[in-house]
Amino acid sequence: MLTLKKRSESWSFWQLTLLVALVSLLTGCGINNIPTYDEQVKAAWSQVENQYQRRADLVPNLVETVKGFAAQEQETLTAVIEARSKATSIQVDDSILNDPQKLQQFQQAQSQLTSALSRLMAVSERYPELKSNQNFLALQSQLEGTENRIAVARRDFIQAVEQYNTEIRTFPGRIWHSLLYDDMELRENFEATTENAEDAPQVEF
Repeated sequence: MLTLKKRSESWSFWQLTLLVALVSLLTGCGINNIPTYDEQVKAAWSQVENQYQRRADLVPNLVETVKGFAAQEQETLTAVIEARSKATSIQVDDSILNDPQKLQQFQQAQSQLTSALSRLMAVSERYPELKSNQNFLALQSQLEGTENRIAVARRDFIQAVEQYNTEIRTFPGRIWHSLLYDDMELRENFEATTENAEDAPQVEF
């Protein structure tokens, strides 16, 4: 009886050792890479979303400030307002990552807002009083800082998507994808539709 008990304890020990070794082996083979990289893509996308929202939040005050000094520039002001409205009307949670058309629409809407803001900044050059207004200068500085943050967020998102997609398409990630994660598809990325499109749009001051 004692011998059987010792054998049972010994067998349990070896079972536990084998299980630990198996887990270590699988972990070392990258079995968790795909869900890990997917979460990194989602986190990077959240930063893109946050920075674009930060920019959208600056627009109303910027428009009102410019209007106070350059009300006659109604066409430019209207273009900025409409571009902001379009950009903020698109759903931007991480479900957009599974919808290439929505992602492209989002990118185009943000590019249109960037262009409209660039025209607004160009208009300000014609109004010295506006350019020296403290509120305008503060908003201009915040907008410039936000554009820099957008550039960083977009770069991080592009890199995260590339890492995730590469893992799915190459060995051994391709094997784990077919065995365990076949419901996780390739992620869409920002499309290079214009020269240097891999960089975030910049508003020139």
